[in-house]
Amino acid sequence: MELRDIEIFLMLAEELHFGRSAERLHVSPARVSQAIKKQERVIGAQLFERTSRHVRMTPVGEVLLQRLKPAYEGIQEAIAEVTTIARHPSGTLTLGVMGAQMHDMRPVLTHFRAGHPSVELRFKEVFFSDPFGALRAGEVDAVATWLPVREPDLTVGVVLREEPLHLMVAADHPLARQESVSVEVLGDHIVPRLNGPLPAYWESAVLPARTPAGRPVRRGPAVSTFYEILALVAAGDVVCTVPDEGRRYNAQPDVAFLRLHDARPVQWALIWRTDSATPLVRALAEAATDCGDATERQIRDVAASVLSSVTPPRHHPQAKASATSDPCGVIASCTSTRQAANPNRTVPQAKNASG
Repeated sequence: MELRDIEIFLMLAEELHFGRSAERLHVSPARVSQAIKKQERVIGAQLFERTSRHVRMTPVGEVLLQRLKPAYEGIQEAIAEVTTIARHPSGTLTLGVMGAQMHDMRPVLTHFRAGHPSVELRFKEVFFSDPFGALRAGEVDAVATWLPVREPDLTVGVVLREEPLHLMVAADHPLARQESVSVEVLGDHIVPRLNGPLPAYWESAVLPARTPAGRPVRRGPAVSTFYEILALVAAGDVVCTVPDEGRRYNAQPDVAFLRLHDARPVQWALIWRTDSATPLVRALAEAATDCGDATERQIRDVAASVLSSVTPPRHHPQAKASATSDPCGVIASCTSTRQAANPNRTVPQAKNASG
């Protein structure tokens, strides 16, 4: 007995009228009659007594109804339950973030939580000194990191945003009074040496090994965390490039942030292990895609709040200008997968990072 035939039997048992049953099921009365006759042939007994004036269930039909109705309702409940699970999976999703990225991702996370209220969202800090280690160890399900990522076992998903690159210098550094500088100035100064198993191509997207003219960028003290860099910069031992989020969330009176006017914007994206593209990871990537310009607006609001709580150094004119005229600096529009530099990066068809 097919599921549709069961539905016809149950509807006729409720209505006891072929026309009304057909109307509710959106079929013809002839289809209802054929289904009932087919069932009666299979069972070998009448299920309904039919006359020109009424339809009545037989004792055999009553027994079938008592047994069949709970079973059918169980099937419907099971289908509804697994459909809900498929659309709104539960469980735990652990996201690896660098520094204050969670604030920039707030619109994405809010959107994700709204669609997946039963999912527990956890966070783990990931350091630039080992950007992919936690992901490969299974400690996190996805990581928000800067691009490019060209690892054969990792998949690049949705591009979250892009932002300008800045140069951090001590507040009393000779460069500190300039509003912007060229990447070429890196050839005249010492930058920190990033310590850890990080790919050279990935590091160079933010801290290049050579200037545009080909001069080497000298490395100095080894560092493993952003706050180690910040301490060295404040002491005047090094200068260091940093994505705009470093400026927005780490404004300090003894450090100045200069715009690198000829540097390529830094793109941030979600990445995950190719062999672990879970429904929750996909759902997070889709939430980021749906967010659009709301992410940029949230970044500006949070950044303005952060910078307003920090008193800029009086001798640094750039600090006053940035805090009043443009509290968030030059922030490129947040991009979704559909607007990414690589149009092939889509949520349903995410590319392997080696491609």
